Amino acid sequence: MKVILLAITMSLSLSLLAVNKNDKSFEKQQKELEKDIKSAYKKKQITELEYNKLLKEQDVIVYTIEKYKMDGILTPKEKNNINSKLLRAKKRLAKYKRNNEVY
Repeated sequence: MKVILLAITMSLSLSLLAVNKNDKSFEKQQKELEKDIKSAYKKKQITELEYNKLLKEQDVIVYTIEKYKMDGILTPKEKNNINSKLLRAKKRLAKYKRNNEVY
């Protein structure tokens, strides 16, 4: 009986560690993306309006990550939602960099 309880406890703790690892991964991706946005603005690759739009989008992503982390469990649907928001932001930044406007 003790062996079964120990096995269950270990599997639960490992799954919680995996959730925390994914949380950090999403936060790390978001921070890197925000850093890329700021550097693109400093290099004048994007306009001030685009910069503000991208930062608002980053605020939404941060809010979403925090909201999903409140219960301590990230479901696959929540992970997919966060990942899609990050991918959309990356694509939008790339699009804004290539729009051939002169500043």
